[in-house]
Amino acid sequence: MNNIDIQIPPSGVSGLQNDLFLRALNNEKVERPPVWMMRQAGRYLPEFRALRDKYDFFTRCETPELAAEITVQPIRIVKPDAAILFSDILVVPRAMGIHVELKDNLGPIIPNPIRTMEQVNQVFVPDVNETLGYVFDAIKLTKEMLNNEVPLIGFAGSPWTIFCYAVEGKGSKSFDTAKGFCFSNPVAAHVLLQKITDTTILYLKEKVKAGCNAIQIFDSWGGMLSPVDYQEFSFQYINQITEALADITPVIIFGKGCWFALGDMAKSKASALGVDWTCSPRNARYLTGGKITLQGNFDPSRLLSPIPTIKKMVHEMIDEFGKDNYIVNLGHGILPNIPVDHAKAFVEAVKEYGQ
Repeated sequence: MNNIDIQIPPSGVSGLQNDLFLRALNNEKVERPPVWMMRQAGRYLPEFRALRDKYDFFTRCETPELAAEITVQPIRIVKPDAAILFSDILVVPRAMGIHVELKDNLGPIIPNPIRTMEQVNQVFVPDVNETLGYVFDAIKLTKEMLNNEVPLIGFAGSPWTIFCYAVEGKGSKSFDTAKGFCFSNPVAAHVLLQKITDTTILYLKEKVKAGCNAIQIFDSWGGMLSPVDYQEFSFQYINQITEALADITPVIIFGKGCWFALGDMAKSKASALGVDWTCSPRNARYLTGGKITLQGNFDPSRLLSPIPTIKKMVHEMIDEFGKDNYIVNLGHGILPNIPVDHAKAFVEAVKEYGQ
């Protein structure tokens, strides 16, 4: 397997000063659950905004020094138990010949959305080292900067979520065009989904080789599909990625609004499953059989509550999930308007748990 650890190293063997996150992924008993936040390298940090004002989005993604600096900012400031590489799920379709524009306040725009088989045929599975080498360089640089302090998470969007943007052409509340393409032209839809899947597997394998300690798959728009359609157009592709990676790295699957798929996800080779705030800890444990590590599920808007309320609610959440087989996180990304002190309080509350 060319120099890749086949097994997640047992605690103490990883060389990390703080391997709590990896131990929780490995179902080991922990003194407290680990904590990190989706989008923790983001707009709520003044240090992030300072770089955003100087460099456009893809410049930040494609310049290893900037991506590494942004990744490490929250480790210094908010001090979570894991770092997640600053990047974007849409670097994958860009590498496949799909033109993507990203404006900071408008979200992604795909000027020529994919609506025909002919367009699907023009999309290609790239040489990821040629097209996405800047990501792997950023990982190596980030690992140097982290200096074995905490693990580094790499990520990708689920094929369905990337498909949504590629076909819809922009963000949407319901992705009717993307869904309509699946239902009216399923053959073309599956060809495109498979190309995205093949690219994602190559991409994530290289991320692990470059130094990522775990991988998260973000299915941000999975909740748009019915349970039956979810199996056909999303989960079967997520499962291919999980199967391809599970022997070389722990995989976390996070499906927003996908509580109905938790049972199937729990039967996969994933090491952990993300849960959003609409699913109670008790239901999540019940649906997943009670063994697999769960991650979540604090409502990001709740970080606007007063700090004492945040801390109390975090402790209640840990009590409900249980401290083992659990990673504390939000139920989706942190919002840009959250005060930094409130983000710090969220992390501190976890570190104070049980003391």
